[in-house]
Amino acid sequence: MGGLVTSQKISVYYDRFKDISVTFTKEIIQVTGLLTQQIHIKCGNDFWPCVVYSASFENAKIVANVKTGLLAKLQATNNFVNLRFCFRPTGETNAVTFFVAARVLATAPYGSSQDVNLFTLQFSNRPPDDFIEIMGRVLDANVNSSKRKDVRIQLTPDNLRKLNILSTESAVFIQGVPRRCILRDVSFSGSKIIMMGVAKFLVDKEAAIRIDFNDPREAFTIKGTFVRAEQVEGKKEMIALGLNFNEATVPMGFKIRLNEMISSNRADYRGMLDEGQEFQSNQ
Repeated sequence: MGGLVTSQKISVYYDRFKDISVTFTKEIIQVTGLLTQQIHIKCGNDFWPCVVYSASFENAKIVANVKTGLLAKLQATNNFVNLRFCFRPTGETNAVTFFVAARVLATAPYGSSQDVNLFTLQFSNRPPDDFIEIMGRVLDANVNSSKRKDVRIQLTPDNLRKLNILSTESAVFIQGVPRRCILRDVSFSGSKIIMMGVAKFLVDKEAAIRIDFNDPREAFTIKGTFVRAEQVEGKKEMIALGLNFNEATVPMGFKIRLNEMISSNRADYRGMLDEGQEFQSNQ
């Protein structure tokens, strides 16, 4: 990991989120870089492949095949195991691998399967900092995307650089058709864009905005609805449109990008978190 998160920040993550469990959906696997083929539990001197169903900083639920002698092995080791995690976060070249010592508290058939069980593991110690950092970034972004959802980041040249957004020139998809636009601001809950068009034909229309990031390269297409429009002074054919995102579909990777930029510039936005406040950084 890049050392960008301090030990103090990791302690904050641990204290704030230690009992919050994250389910490893396809999106969470993607944003954390979990290498699912590299996950297993070590029991005694033997290894069993498993799937991480969910995890917090204190425990985890895993799914594993029990037709391989695993239950008998657990009995022999008094239910003590080591859970091997492996992540390659976006933009990182090397994988991060570590073991977390744990004890199996419970096991039960997974769904209707007779071959697979769901195991509940209690960690024996605080997990490694790498794990807290990787999961903490996701948890922090998720909390703040709700708490600060109306803080708008003006896309000044300075803020573009800090966010690693490639350009204010972008595309908005209206009824599936791409239209050129200029990004003016972004928030967890929406974006303001400028484009050619007639306001009465666009307000209340569904649309999707594309936002391209660099370092690492990522592109997010976020769905929403145009909720307001106004003429651009001096340019009769141009309108400024407010796009409200469909919150349920805002990508976690986008939330993490915004959250880390805002959090790293806390002094700039302190006292500016009221609804609709704008965020401008001149540092």
